Amino acid sequence: MIRKFASAAAAFGTTALFSAAAFAQEAAEAAEPVANPGNNAWMMTATVLVMLMILPGLALFYGGLTRSKNMLSTMTQIGATACLAMLIWVMWGYSLAFGDTTYEGALGLFVSGGSYFLSGTDASSTAATFTDEVISKYVFISFQMTFAAITAALILGATAERMKFSAVMMFVPIWLTIVYFPIAHMVWAGGGLLFEAGALDFAGGTVVHINAGVSGLVLAYLLGKRRGYPAEPMPPHSMTLTMVGTGLLWVGWFGFNAGSALEADGSAGLAMINTFVATAAGALAWMVIERLAGHKGSALGFCSGVIAGLVAVTPAAGNSGPFGAILLGIVSSAVCYFAVAKLKAKFGYDDSLDAFGIHGVGGIVGAIGTGIVYQPFLGGPGDGSTGLGAQLWIQTEGVLVTIGWAGIGTLIAGLIVKAIIGLRVEEEAEVDGLDISEHGERAYN
Repeated sequence: MIRKFASAAAAFGTTALFSAAAFAQEAAEAAEPVANPGNNAWMMTATVLVMLMILPGLALFYGGLTRSKNMLSTMTQIGATACLAMLIWVMWGYSLAFGDTTYEGALGLFVSGGSYFLSGTDASSTAATFTDEVISKYVFISFQMTFAAITAALILGATAERMKFSAVMMFVPIWLTIVYFPIAHMVWAGGGLLFEAGALDFAGGTVVHINAGVSGLVLAYLLGKRRGYPAEPMPPHSMTLTMVGTGLLWVGWFGFNAGSALEADGSAGLAMINTFVATAAGALAWMVIERLAGHKGSALGFCSGVIAGLVAVTPAAGNSGPFGAILLGIVSSAVCYFAVAKLKAKFGYDDSLDAFGIHGVGGIVGAIGTGIVYQPFLGGPGDGSTGLGAQLWIQTEGVLVTIGWAGIGTLIAGLIVKAIIGLRVEEEAEVDGLDISEHGERAYN
């Protein structure tokens, strides 16, 4: 009797144990995913690094390249543009680019929906990475928010020293809505036109650099040339500040590129080393080209080469081996040098700080070149399933779509602003400098 009772108790205990295990498993499966602390910490760091690229990095880089009478206006436009972009991003930008609603049919290729004003998102919400891990959704939203902010700010390099502050503030919301958000969705969101086509853009060669460069070129044509350009010399007023800004941009770019892995993993490590070596190759290549052209290797050339290398490696950061990244840095410097030295004079546009000449042209080199360096025979991480020719066509298609969308959208946005309040400051204000005429202060007293 005792033995029988013991056997029954043992059987009951075993059954209860299995039932408890099954219940625990079901509960675990039903539980909400929890953000990986290590990945989350890295992505928070990467987000702050991208913010460093905007203020103070880009502001000092662009500001030093202007004449002293436009230093503060350039920095103020960049800062205010970034702030405005951040607010727009959380109101409707994130929804259009990465929202929770996937539209059926053609509309879903260009935008998403839902999530306006971040509805349905709280501190426990998560966003998927490229593996089974998740990160905080707020962190992902913040990371992508910095990309929108810096892309809008990059455009201002082409319009520096002559665009009204009020015109900038009106242009940015229109441009973000009809240009940036759709392109970000097309390239990076599931269901997006170029995403589904297989376009490779690890950190923004199309979304950020081609987009900003082409948009800047269109605005430069709408604005016209600066007073006295090109007959009057307009050298940078402070290469010291531009060098400081360049260094801050390079440091922040590690968040830009390695952060786009969305995890602290080997892909982030690959993007990190590529951001080192492509940039180094670009900086030295530009200075060598200066010497070959009969000039001295300059600080301005060094800074230009750094940015050319960074821009070119952005779409390839996690899609190339280190030696492919070096090649991209060298080629980008050579092509961008030609664009800056020859194209402006040939076509007669005034791209004040070479936003198109470096970001636009370098982005094109990087986006198309990614299709080459991605291949395994060049040390890239590709598995060879998409042949070189096929991938090059996909990359070229992405470049053409971005150029067309950015060009047409910017033209529409620019013409709307021009019709309502005008784009350009008055001649007297431009002669006095935008620091005084637009903001009532001077960079140097």
